[in-house]
Amino acid sequence: MTVITNIEDLRVLAQKRVPRMFYDYADSGSWTESTYRANESDFQKIKLRQRVAINVEHRSTESTLIGQKVAMPVALAPVGLTGMQHADGEICAANAAKKFGVPFTLSTMSICSIEDVAAGTNNHPFWFQVYVMRDRGFMERLIDRAKAANCSALVLTLDLQILGQRHKDLKNGLSAPPKPTLSTILNLMTKPRWGLGMLGTPRRGFGNIVGHVTGVADMGSLSEWTAKQFDPTLNWADVEWIKKRWGGKLILKGIQDVEDARLAVETGADALIVSNHGGRQLDGAESSIQALPRIVDAVGKDIEIHMDGGVRSGQDVLKAVALGAKGVYIGRAFIYGLGAMGEAGVTKALEIIRKEMDITMALCGKTQIGDVNRTMLLDSIAHHHHPRG
Repeated sequence: MTVITNIEDLRVLAQKRVPRMFYDYADSGSWTESTYRANESDFQKIKLRQRVAINVEHRSTESTLIGQKVAMPVALAPVGLTGMQHADGEICAANAAKKFGVPFTLSTMSICSIEDVAAGTNNHPFWFQVYVMRDRGFMERLIDRAKAANCSALVLTLDLQILGQRHKDLKNGLSAPPKPTLSTILNLMTKPRWGLGMLGTPRRGFGNIVGHVTGVADMGSLSEWTAKQFDPTLNWADVEWIKKRWGGKLILKGIQDVEDARLAVETGADALIVSNHGGRQLDGAESSIQALPRIVDAVGKDIEIHMDGGVRSGQDVLKAVALGAKGVYIGRAFIYGLGAMGEAGVTKALEIIRKEMDITMALCGKTQIGDVNRTMLLDSIAHHHHPRG
């Protein structure tokens, strides 16, 4: 058994164990993947200040996100098809998050349904991510189902009204469950652990949708329905409608521009997420960590700011927090853990990140998340953002 020391070790293991089409679905960006790569690499440019002879004996990574206590300022991001990385993947990840003390966000495009996850976690509160669909009746039911399942926040994704093209998904013929083409069958034959897990669960389709939409009874009709459902007419009035319908904590996901950040504040949402959808939508957009300081400077006093995109270590978490994020989301980092080792792998990913945070805080002379700010970073980088807009 290889010793797992970082997120990269989990990624390598996941690549071995997860069918190619689902591994590629997670480990990809749109078009040239330049934004996907920049999300990660731009973190490396930010340097930390090493500090010594400061008492750092008692340290804690505890914090809050939208008023909810968390073991560290990290949440699990909504990821579609999570239940295809590992059998009952959403339930595994939600349980790992529950035990660890961080929020789990369920995607609309999940394999396990809202109800499955609620039952699988003994009704522990989780966050639910929703897309604006043309079928408003379906959306209303989705929001009501999230309320009934004790969801403690609604995450509204704004940057996927038109799907960015991810070349690998087209080449692999991505579908859930996979279509039995020769290349797919040959690939699945090399993934026995995954296959046995899948045989043991009935959850192999998009659980939130199949059976909840008139006229969608099977996967064939589902793909047609989905293609037509993401609503390109989405505007701020729709956000207002969703906020009223939901009535609880609302987080707006997909803000990259200062102007949009100001408009997000006007909705009265509880938080916004600086995000480019993990480099999976607009290729050529700047990295989230690069966009973060400008948005913090513009609206940080008016709304809680979260970020996602490129977080692969505890140091990345601290750099984002130092630049003004209240918390970050990890997607691929936990998906690799899940694909590698199921629930235990998600727990491992969270433990790795917390340990990296803890050691880095000590070496930077910090003991509390509340003390992590731009003074922890080398000046040249922390203030190297160009005011725009």
